[in-house]
Amino acid sequence: MSTIHLGIIMNGVTGRMGTNQHLIRSITAIRKEGGIALSNGDVIMPDPVLVGRNESKLKNLASSCHIDRISTNLDECLADSHNTIYFDSQTTVRRAADIRKAIQAGKHIYCEKPTATTLEESLVLARLAYEAGVKNGVVQDKLFLPGILKLKRLIDSGFFGKILSVRMEFGYWVFEGDWQKSQRPSWNYRKEDGGGIILDMFAHWRYVIDHLFGDIKALSCIGATHIPKRIDEDGNTYSCTADDAAYATFELEGGIIVQANSSWAVRVNRDDLLTIQVDGTEGSAVAGLRDCKIQHRVNTPKPVWNPDIANPFKFMDQWQEVPENDKNENAFKLQWEMFLKHVALDDPFPWSLLEGAKGSQLSELGLLSWKERRWVDVPNLTIGGEKDEYSVKAAKS
Repeated sequence: MSTIHLGIIMNGVTGRMGTNQHLIRSITAIRKEGGIALSNGDVIMPDPVLVGRNESKLKNLASSCHIDRISTNLDECLADSHNTIYFDSQTTVRRAADIRKAIQAGKHIYCEKPTATTLEESLVLARLAYEAGVKNGVVQDKLFLPGILKLKRLIDSGFFGKILSVRMEFGYWVFEGDWQKSQRPSWNYRKEDGGGIILDMFAHWRYVIDHLFGDIKALSCIGATHIPKRIDEDGNTYSCTADDAAYATFELEGGIIVQANSSWAVRVNRDDLLTIQVDGTEGSAVAGLRDCKIQHRVNTPKPVWNPDIANPFKFMDQWQEVPENDKNENAFKLQWEMFLKHVALDDPFPWSLLEGAKGSQLSELGLLSWKERRWVDVPNLTIGGEKDEYSVKAAKS
């Protein structure tokens, strides 16, 4: 038995998502388990170095996670041959420049999305990684949530028959920061700092829709800044320059229509913060983050519209829960394990920087649709050669 040590530069993990999901619940959890056990008896052991601008925060975080290595000098970490992987969970506006550096240093790339603030920059990163021959991947965490896995199982089984439509509802009320502290950082609401729900969430909706339902053909989107002013972390009032809600319709290649509402200014009256309802000729399902319920055609009630009498149906009681047949681990941890096996063993990992660029494309086209108040086609994306350049121009036309 041998241990494969993989040095990982983890840049930006002092933020909420980086700390909780990527460091504590993924890398630290893998280390506590003794690494990733392989079928031949070998073990993959991640060896992280925490990188950031605040040395005090890094020291405290490293101490709590029993990690020996920290640094405020990214260039030194990139020059260290022990570090073979570069991971980035910084704010979006900082991500692209440091990924470029890491590619130039020959590191394999794993990062959060959006990969950049523009489609053009996202495609450049994908192209540079491809030309450098480094392995690369983008976090696609929602694909590994228990509710989404159950929904995918239903689709693969043919449960729905012909899928007709999808309704996605995401969001919750983010407090303005005056009488209750906000649950999200203030940069999320400033366009100049890379904020905005379209830029943030459309990167998710792209891979969810692609993976579950098919390629997106066209979209129509309207955004809004419902809350014009908020209070930042220092107690100062600031103007919100980015969208905090988006209402979109996607037309897929196979004819499926997807409606997706995203909002940080909505109060939740549904089973979960994210729900995805799929309606098909043979049955329907509603998936949340962890649960999924179904209604087959033979169990579908037959309501008749009559506002003059009390509704005789308890619609919510007429759905069945999809059973928890598999043990589901943390979604981020599962994908980390897949990427580490991709680097060490060349196992498949389909969610490359090109997939990240597709998310940036959808965000950019959503903003364009909102600005010009029209439907926008979604062209195919490739990397390398004239097709790549054409795709960038087509997305902006």
